[in-house]
Amino acid sequence: MKRYPLTTLAILLLATGSLGLSAQELPPETQSRVDASRAAVQHFGGSLQGELKQALESGGPLHAIEVCSQRAGEISRDVSTDRRLEIGRTSLRIRNPENAPDAWERLVLESFEARLAAGESPQTMEFYEIYQRGEVREFRYMRAIPVGEACLTCHGQEIRYDVEHALLRMYPDDQARGYEEGQIRGAFTVVQPM
Repeated sequence: MKRYPLTTLAILLLATGSLGLSAQELPPETQSRVDASRAAVQHFGGSLQGELKQALESGGPLHAIEVCSQRAGEISRDVSTDRRLEIGRTSLRIRNPENAPDAWERLVLESFEARLAAGESPQTMEFYEIYQRGEVREFRYMRAIPVGEACLTCHGQEIRYDVEHALLRMYPDDQARGYEEGQIRGAFTVVQPM
């Protein structure tokens, strides 16, 4: 996914609950973009999760690491092409340097952490807005990725030695460990051109 610097203020903020707008009150074009983003995230997340589950069952965590490192980018590209948008994953604590957040994504991820600390569930946490970047307007969307039990195999506080060794070999600067269930692992991020 391309990374863009934060250069101007957004012209329209539509964060879940922040303006008191319900889905029924959103302008139809905005609702359509939100729906398309949610569907893309569902497709990407569901496909990746399915492949990781199968890899864990057939070859254990070491096989799942290989599948994740190879297939996540491929699935992202396929979903992006099929749906005519850009989709990826990012986090404040990255494993793959290619997934580093841009300035806008970092702000959203930090707001997700604040919302979690205030008691909001990460299960449905999302943020979207129309964003102006120079002459380019785009619809941007992020959805939190909560840490589930299966995530702890490779992202938890206690990781098997062979798994840790494999992760460090593939990702020498890995920061994506030490999580507990219920925390926010990162977020799916979607950009739709306007």
